[in-house]
Amino acid sequence: MSCTETIQDYALRSIGFGERLLPRSDFTLCEQFVLIGSGLIWNVYFGAFALIFGFFLATAVALGKASPNAALRKPAEWFIFVFRGSPLFIQFFLAYFFFIQLKALSSFFDPFTSAWLGALVVLFLNTSAYAGEIFYGALRSVPKGDLEAADAYGLSGWTKFRRVTWPTMLRLAWPSYTNEAIFLFHATTLVFFAGFPAFQQRGDALYYAQYFADKTFNPFIPYPIVAFYFILLTLSVIAVFGTINRRLNRHLVAVDRPKLRVRPNLLR
Repeated sequence: MSCTETIQDYALRSIGFGERLLPRSDFTLCEQFVLIGSGLIWNVYFGAFALIFGFFLATAVALGKASPNAALRKPAEWFIFVFRGSPLFIQFFLAYFFFIQLKALSSFFDPFTSAWLGALVVLFLNTSAYAGEIFYGALRSVPKGDLEAADAYGLSGWTKFRRVTWPTMLRLAWPSYTNEAIFLFHATTLVFFAGFPAFQQRGDALYYAQYFADKTFNPFIPYPIVAFYFILLTLSVIAVFGTINRRLNRHLVAVDRPKLRVRPNLLR
């Protein structure tokens, strides 16, 4: 089979298009690159949607934690504590068990026992907790002078938050939030190893890498391919978030604009 045929058969296999059966022997480098790249579609899916939805929940959680009202502050504090205090791997297991119990009560929860939704919910809640703490710290760091200037202009309530507080909070939090986004995409490799089954062997990048490693007894080819793909994915995240960072700081003189510095999280 030529590499072109391999791409046609396996490029979209992880989402249900193309050849259903995986290669069994005589694995080529092209097959490994294509199938692992196909699995990366799921990693991008989990990371992108968890970030999009988590951004809004994180903002709400940060505002709740900063609220003087205990009815809003305490739930936000406990939400952050629970999801930051427990390992993500364990959260996947507990969530899958919880969704299985709910499925027994109602068929409505059937989709939640599948990785595409159940695992996404876990990642969404997890990144919301981490980003919520980041946004909370930035919210507390908004310069007092900016708020006083807003008061002097007669801004208050929602208008003050939308025009002054929220943009400043984002500008201060964005470098740290970029690191959280990178870690989230890396954390998506845990999905198919933490309880949620891979339907018809349609797994993520690491799922296919493990398949090739198990069949060939040689992990030194598939796993570096996974690393290569994730390096490209990380560079893409840095490029997108760097563009947003420049947009958030467009009002500053070029010399004064903070540069985006990526510091990988080695421990979670």
